[in-house]
Amino acid sequence: MSTPHVVVVMGVAGTGKTTIGPLLAAGLGVPYAEGDDFHPAANIAKMSAGTPLDDSDRWPWLDAIGQWAHGRAGLGGVVSSSALKRSYRDRLRAGAPGVVFLHLTGDRQLIERRMADRKGHFMPTALLDSQFATLQPLQEDETGVAVDVSGTPEEISARAVGALRRLENQGSTP
Repeated sequence: MSTPHVVVVMGVAGTGKTTIGPLLAAGLGVPYAEGDDFHPAANIAKMSAGTPLDDSDRWPWLDAIGQWAHGRAGLGGVVSSSALKRSYRDRLRAGAPGVVFLHLTGDRQLIERRMADRKGHFMPTALLDSQFATLQPLQEDETGVAVDVSGTPEEISARAVGALRRLENQGSTP
């Protein structure tokens, strides 16, 4: 992308936000921030116990991500955030109006299998159904692209870079 945008890599747990985010950032030549690092300890404890977060848990987390994204405005960056609901993405845009969303999408069985295979992550597969139930895909008036998560991380990242470049060429990015 010729103009450095801040890209929010979004999607349900297990889609590969933490894997694809750094690859995307490297491909775009911008820094990466892990969205999970913005969670307060209470949120991590709640999710580790298998309890989904509610909106009051998410607002401070989204605000912290939005502050980081705002600080990268004009410089570019990539940050991960599930951003499952439109209201969450609206909150991120309120803090950082120029963000672009990359929605990682995929088959539930593939995502569940990947979640079961990963080690040391606080999000249990038991919460995957609540993630899909909460998910509100990007709407036409939201700047972003959706990319399927089948294939290798390198293939997914390459598709993401291509989709973001096409979006920019269409003049749809701020």
